[in-house]
Amino acid sequence: MMVYTPVFVLFALMSHVYAQSVTIQYLAQETMIASGAHNSTPLVPPGLPNPMPNLAPFIQLSNNVPPGISIPLPSAFLGFSIEMSVANQVLGHNSSLIQVPFLNLAHNIVQRCGALKIRVGGNTQDHAAVDNGAHSSDLTHKILWKDYANRKSDNPTETPPVYLSQDFFYLLANISTFTNVHWYLGIPFNDTNWRLDIIDHTEAIIGDHFLGWQVANEPDFYKAHNLRDGNWSMADWLGELRLLVDTMSKEPKYANALTQFIIPSIANANGWTLQQLFDMGMVDQFNNNIKFLASERYPTDNCALVWHWPNPKDPQVEQANFLNHNTYIKNLVAEYIPSTAYAISKGKPFIMFETNTASCGGFPGISDSFGASLWSLDYAMQMAYGNFSGAMFHVGGQTTFYNPFTAPPTNETVFHQWTIGSMYYAASVMSEVMGTTNTSRILDLNANNGDAMTPAYIVYENDKPSKLGLFNYMDKAGGNAELTVSFAIGGSGVQEANGTPSSVKVKYLLSNSVADKGNFTWAGQTMGSAYGADGRLHGDEKVETINCNPDNTCQVKVPAPGFALVFLGSDPNPTAAYPSSTWATTRVTQTRNTAVVSQDVLATSNGHQNVAAKKYSTSYGSGNGNGAGARVTSSWVAVGSSVSHSRAFGSPLPILH
Repeated sequence: MMVYTPVFVLFALMSHVYAQSVTIQYLAQETMIASGAHNSTPLVPPGLPNPMPNLAPFIQLSNNVPPGISIPLPSAFLGFSIEMSVANQVLGHNSSLIQVPFLNLAHNIVQRCGALKIRVGGNTQDHAAVDNGAHSSDLTHKILWKDYANRKSDNPTETPPVYLSQDFFYLLANISTFTNVHWYLGIPFNDTNWRLDIIDHTEAIIGDHFLGWQVANEPDFYKAHNLRDGNWSMADWLGELRLLVDTMSKEPKYANALTQFIIPSIANANGWTLQQLFDMGMVDQFNNNIKFLASERYPTDNCALVWHWPNPKDPQVEQANFLNHNTYIKNLVAEYIPSTAYAISKGKPFIMFETNTASCGGFPGISDSFGASLWSLDYAMQMAYGNFSGAMFHVGGQTTFYNPFTAPPTNETVFHQWTIGSMYYAASVMSEVMGTTNTSRILDLNANNGDAMTPAYIVYENDKPSKLGLFNYMDKAGGNAELTVSFAIGGSGVQEANGTPSSVKVKYLLSNSVADKGNFTWAGQTMGSAYGADGRLHGDEKVETINCNPDNTCQVKVPAPGFALVFLGSDPNPTAAYPSSTWATTRVTQTRNTAVVSQDVLATSNGHQNVAAKKYSTSYGSGNGNGAGARVTSSWVAVGSSVSHSRAFGSPLPILH
């Protein structure tokens, strides 16, 4: 690992994107104007299904690894894909001004599964360039600068070219020094004048916490987005890959990068399919270059709203598609089973490199609802069952409904904090589903006779039953829909020894309705409501103990709506793969709305107990606010201080490969 100069940490709630208003049409005649990520208007929750599913299903489990279960999966399975143009909003203004709400959010996941994988890229990466000095005045104390004067019409998001400073790479490296984050980036591919200096800076600065290079982002859209002419084909793209390999091969310094390609990253759109590329010999031709095979896929889109096309989709109608196990989960992942099987046969991991509820920013009332938390957790577990080796939920700007987390608009950072979205709760829960052993294997149990409203999964770690995941998509507004799930491990019915423990521990992901926005709880703790989060879970952790029966059965209730994670003997309070870290600063320039990290731990999210007794808070009047906790302004002004860290800069962290 490289050694970095000490950083100054800005505990800031900032944004460097231009907040926009969008007109949102749904619920028939209702029209409203709102900033997408902070839109507070809910949809109407659906009624109960007719006929109703069995509310007291039984699940028979085995002591032994069952057929059809997934391959062993990495613990750091679910990560985030951050659009490059908003990296300064989400990660930090520069390497000295790091967003501590983001650090808290990252560390919360790291504590549960040992590491977090983040891709910085998206559509904007293809127009990115490392600045050669021409824009140094624009990049002073910044990680990136957007050239609005040369906004590209061929960029689908209409984002201007992004110029990166060297500090962009130091920012990523410094984040990895604080908490165990590993990074993916992309080689710009808007043309074949390869800008390979991004590799030079990455290898020199980020070092071992770098994972791989995406080579073209959704090339199946390049013609539609005017990045290539109308005759460009899959064969042409493979030819450009060969040109890139040949170009890099002339420089010995790129030997390592030549083994870290992530391809093809297509969305199976515009006539391109993974199977066609496999049949064309892509994997065999570039076998030595491929580190990951990848796809990008959103189950649907809301582009008509964004681009003012006719007949936009009605979120109220679309809602039901995200409140069941089949439509946008089981059916979607099934399309990829041949591809993941092929990847396994070639010894390559297959990842979903970018996904979320719907492209073009998601749907209001769906993507930011509790229902989306259940959907995205179910989707992640289904991908794991389908032998994906990882997936990343995308993070966009202020007008995006599906963001896992969003900083407040720039002009509101003095009085507003962050907004934590539905997808983040799912990612946090998924990190506990996976654990820290890197041995988890997952099986969709086809529970309750395959009912779409009540799916269930079993997790085996080290080839032993470890956790049971139970979903309930139904909304209690329609009446009683609580599940009482009975299960047994082993027993005479399957000619095995009784394996059900005498008691189990249960954590619940809950909200009052699938339509709720914010204030969801995981094991009794919450990130809070819109504009109210500092990246830490608050409240007392609640882990329920359920005593099982002498007849080798156990009953677990699953509220409507909700998810229950049943620990079958495994630890419900996993510890981090490395010790927690502490920071201290010496200057306070603002007394309200300042993000603070507790001195004893960066993110007290793993069983945060007795909040009232803590000295450190981000809310005015909560706690005494004294002590050595780090506190800084909610502006871009750095606090001049040294940083104390419980682990020396440059000391080893677990490295992912």
